This record gives sequence, C-alpha cells and structure tokens, in this order.
Amino acid sequence: MQLNFNSVSEPSVPGAKWKKLFDAYWPGYRTWFLSNETIYTPDLKTSQDALKMYMPKMWPTYVRLCELTNTDPVIARFLTGFQPPAYISACAQAVIKADEIQLVRNYDYHPDLLEGTLLLSKWNDKNVIATSDCLIGAVDGMNDSGLCVSLTFGGRKEVGYGFGIPFILRYVLEFCDNTREAVKILKSIPSHMSYNVTIVDKTGVIKTVRLAPDKAPLVTNDAFATNHQGLVDWHENAHFNQTLKRSNFIRKYLQSKNISAMELAKAFLHPPLYNTKFQEEFGTLYTAVYQPENLIVKILWPDVAIERSFKSFKEEHLLIQYSQTAPSILPESIWEAEQLPSTGYSWQDAVVDSLVKAVAGRKSKAKQDELRKRLRPDGQIAWKVLVDYWNEP
Repeated sequence: MQLNFNSVSEPSVPGAKWKKLFDAYWPGYRTWFLSNETIYTPDLKTSQDALKMYMPKMWPTYVRLCELTNTDPVIARFLTGFQPPAYISACAQAVIKADEIQLVRNYDYHPDLLEGTLLLSKWNDKNVIATSDCLIGAVDGMNDSGLCVSLTFGGRKEVGYGFGIPFILRYVLEFCDNTREAVKILKSIPSHMSYNVTIVDKTGVIKTVRLAPDKAPLVTNDAFATNHQGLVDWHENAHFNQTLKRSNFIRKYLQSKNISAMELAKAFLHPPLYNTKFQEEFGTLYTAVYQPENLIVKILWPDVAIERSFKSFKEEHLLIQYSQTAPSILPESIWEAEQLPSTGYSWQDAVVDSLVKAVAGRKSKAKQDELRKRLRPDGQIAWKVLVDYWNEP
C-alpha cells in the first residue's frame, strides 16, 4: 500500500495552491459528505449560522473559500465543518518535557482516507503548519506562537450536535496563542464525536481535553492519549486498536528516567505504537513531531524523515510505501543533526534500569542481571520483551 504525501507552502490567505488541493480532493470528499444524508442533515443556513455562532472569526476565511470554489450549496455546507458524517481513526500522542518540549503523534488510518498534505498557510494573523484534513481542517499542527495541538479518537460511538474535530483544531491554531486560550476555545465549540485533544505551548503547559457530543468537555493534565476517555466505553473498538496496551506503554515510557525527546519520537516508530493493519484502517500513516520552542516540525516514516519550519519550508512530493510487517528503526543518519553529546549512559540504559528496578528491584543481583540481559540482549532494547512487561496494568 502507498500514500502520496505533499508539503505545500502558501503563507497567505487561501489562493491558487489551496484551490489546486480542493480540485484534487473534492470529488472524494463530496462522495463521503453526501453518504449519510438523512432528514436530520442540517441545511446550509443552519450550518452557516452555527459557524457564525461558534467560530465567528473564521467567517471571512469561509467566505473567501466559497468564492475560490464558485461554491454550490453542497460545497458551502461542507466548508462550514458542521455536522459532517461520522469518521473514526485511531492515533496516539504524547508530550515530553526533557531536553526540549515536544509533542509526538502517530496517525493511524487507511492510506486512501488521508489527504496527505502538510500545509503552511497564513489565513489570518498566524502562520500555521498543519496536517490537512477536510481541506480546511487539521488533525495536528503548530502555529508561529508555538502552540501545538493533536487529536485522537475518543473511543465512543455517540454522534451528536457539533462540528468535525479537524475544523475545531484549525480554529484553535488560527486564533490561539497558548494552551490556556486553546482550552477555552475547545470548551466553547461542540464536537460531533468523541475526541482527545492534547495541547502544549512553547512554555511547556500541557493539557488534554476530552470532548464528546453528549458530555461536558473534561480538561485533564494528561500528557498523552490513545483511544479511550478514562474507562473504556466501546469494548470492541478498544480490543481492535489495543488502546489500553498503547496507553500503558506510553505512560510507563514517560515515567522512565533520562528519556530524550528524540528517543520518544523513535519509540513511536516501534510496536505497540506503530501499527500495520493498513487494510483494516489501523496502520500508522505518519509520525508527526512538533517542537514549539524551536518552531520545528518533523514528519517521520520508518525509512524517511522530513523537517520543516516557518523559516524553511520546502515543498516536496513523497511516495510512501507501507509494509504489513513491523518496521525497522530509522537509520541513525537521519538523526545525526540531533544527537546529544555522549555521556556514556544511553537512553536504553535508562529504560532498562528503570524497568529492572520496578520489576526485580527486590530480587538478587543475579536475577536483575538476568532480566537486564533479556531486555537488552545485543546492546539494543528487545522491544517485544519490553512491550510484554509494559503491557501490565
């Protein structure tokens, strides 16, 4: 399976490049958008009124997009982002404050259902770099104030009154400077399905907001999220995407000592965070890395990595090939520019020592050494063994 992935720079109001993206993707979006029409589907006026009520600052941009597309009522309704058909992805995300502040996320879905565009834009006062969805929306991104946001599906079936979450994240990136402002906006706009939105700003303030169509938003201090909201609600979905296993892994990984931001990003390229059920809409399509202090974005795959910033944004087309087997790690050459000075004590040492202490701290030194060898038999962590240990509640 494969994906066409493009980085596109149009640091202005929507123009010719956005229109080109629209022309390429609208036929597919139109089929999806009209796939679930019922007598309860809102009409254009209702949709526009909702946009004006909940996201009023976006109205001038909406009008321009309508003008660019010579919009008909279907396009105009789609561009409001109000009450779209249901959609379910998986995903995992985590924030680390170590040698630098960093948000990392995996986007898990079917390759045919990803737009595959990293877009640099300036539709309002802020420059925004975001992974585009629904042509206007964003599933993750960062603005030039150093505010980063990312979403995961919340693991619940309910569909209700509200906007598609990518449209809401776009609004946050367009108009918020920091985590506090982002939380306020997220609490004020209804989401039509359940999602977890993790936020971090350049000062390191982290929040994860649990949104749902039938519950009030819940603001937490969680630094990570997978695909449930507290207790598992949709057990079949949770079993399929292993949300608890992935959540436990991230939680225990973040508790390990001396883990660098770079190594957290590497962990997202390994099972259980990296997934390969591409045909079943649960394959990791990309890993995004956002560094708000440096205003740098990296998009990673097992054998490819790109880096972008607001000052240096190269337009590029990549053809990404996916394998049904678990990937090997990125070649070290991809990370050379970020290597930390050697201290003689690596991140692998730190992870293994932390786990040995937790699992076998009261056992003899021989038992501890035996476990350490199992976890790191050839100088590198045995990830399958590690996952088994970290999968414990």
